[in-house]
Amino acid sequence: MSLSVPLPSAPMAKPSVARLKPHLPLLTVVLFALTFLALFHTQRVTFFSSSSIFKLNSCTRKSASSKTGEEPWSDPLMDDRFEFDPEECSVVNGKWVFNRSIKPLYTDRSCPYLDRQVSCVKNGREDSDYRHWEWQPDDCRLPRFNAEIALKKLRGKRLMFVGDSLQRGQWQSFVCMVQWLIPEDKKSLKRGRFHSVFSAKEYEATIEFYWAPFLVHSNSDNPIIGDPKQRILRVDSVANHSKHWTNVDILVFNTYVWWMSGVQIKSLWGSFQNGEEGYEELDTPIAYRIGLKTWANWVDSNVNPNKTRVFFTTMSPTHTRSIDWGRANGSKCFNETKPIRERKFWGSGSDKGMMSVVAKVVERMKVPVAFINITHLSDYRIDAHTSVYTETGGRLLTAEQKADPLHHADCIHWCLPGVPDTWNQILFAHL
Repeated sequence: MSLSVPLPSAPMAKPSVARLKPHLPLLTVVLFALTFLALFHTQRVTFFSSSSIFKLNSCTRKSASSKTGEEPWSDPLMDDRFEFDPEECSVVNGKWVFNRSIKPLYTDRSCPYLDRQVSCVKNGREDSDYRHWEWQPDDCRLPRFNAEIALKKLRGKRLMFVGDSLQRGQWQSFVCMVQWLIPEDKKSLKRGRFHSVFSAKEYEATIEFYWAPFLVHSNSDNPIIGDPKQRILRVDSVANHSKHWTNVDILVFNTYVWWMSGVQIKSLWGSFQNGEEGYEELDTPIAYRIGLKTWANWVDSNVNPNKTRVFFTTMSPTHTRSIDWGRANGSKCFNETKPIRERKFWGSGSDKGMMSVVAKVVERMKVPVAFINITHLSDYRIDAHTSVYTETGGRLLTAEQKADPLHHADCIHWCLPGVPDTWNQILFAHL
C-alpha cells in the first residue's frame, strides 16, 4: 500500500493559514489582559500603602476624565464612577461641585449641640454658597450620609473622636447629622472638660469626644496655656488620656495643628511631679514622631482589632497666607466665597513632612489604622472657615475686630454645617 503525499504547491496549504489567523487577535487579547492585571495589582499595592496618604495618583476608573475649572453638577444616572470601596478607591483626587439642591442635614439653629465658635450663620455670616459644595472623587461615588443607617451601624457601640478643637468640630458635625432623627426624650448630651458624651438611648449608642490636642500628655491640656513657649509635652506618655479610650468600638484620632506653633517643642520624659526643668527642646517633626510612636505603642498594646476599629483623621489645613492662592493683598481667608479650582493645589498650611511622619509611624503598627484622608480635599476650601464669624476668648468678635481680619479672622476652624460634614461622609462610607 502506498501513501500519497500532497505536493508542496497544493492549494490545501491556504486553508491552514486561514485557520491560524483568528488565533492571533485572541493571543493579543490574552497577553493584554495579563499585562493589565499585573499593572492593576501593582497600582493597588502602591497606592493603598499607608505611606502614600498624600500622593496624588489615582486608581483606575471606568471612564477617566481630567477636567479643570468649575464644573456643573453631574447626573448620577450618567455617572460612570465605581461605588465607593475603601479597599479599591481613594477620595484624595476629585473636585468640589456646586449643587444648590444639596441641603445640609442641620443648621446652626436646628442643632442645639454646636459651639458658638463654629456657628457662623448665627454669628452673622450672610453668604450661604459654602454649604452647597459636595466632594466628588474622580474614581468612585461617595455615598450620601444616611443618619438612619449610621445609627444602625452604631447600635450598641461607642464611637469616640479624640484630639483637638478641629476633632471636636468633626464630633459635633457627626452628632448634628444624626440627632435630628432621634426623639427629644431619647437623646442627651453630657459635656465635660475633657470628655463629652452624646447618647442615643434607643440605639444604646454613644458618640463621644475626648480632648487630647497632642494625644500625649502636656501641661496645656487643661487649663490651656496660650503661650506655646510655656507648653511642655510628656512625649513618652498617653496614660492620663488613654484610660478613657478603652472599651471603645470605633476610635477616631487626630493631632496636628497644636504642634505647629513655630517654636521648638519642649519635650519631657518622666512625670511632671518630678519637676518641669528636665525637658529637652526638639524640632517639631522629631517631637511629633516620638509622640506618635508613644500613641502607636498604646494602640498596638491595648486595642483588639477584632473588637475595635481605629481611624486617623489626617491634618486639617489652615489658610492664613492668601498669597498661596494668588491674593498678595488678601486678608487670609476673609471674604473668600468659592473653593480653589486649581487642581493639585497644596497650600503652606498643610505640612507634607508632618503628614509623612504619620504615614511612617502607622505603616509600622501591628493594629490596622485607616486614614480619613481629608487634607487635600479640605485644602481647596478657603471659603469655608469661620473667619470673622466666630468668637475669641469666649466672646464674639466685636465690630472693630471684624474690621481687622488680618489679625482676627480664624482661618483654622470650619463653619458648621460645612467641610467637616464631608469628613464624616467619608467616615460613614468606611463604616
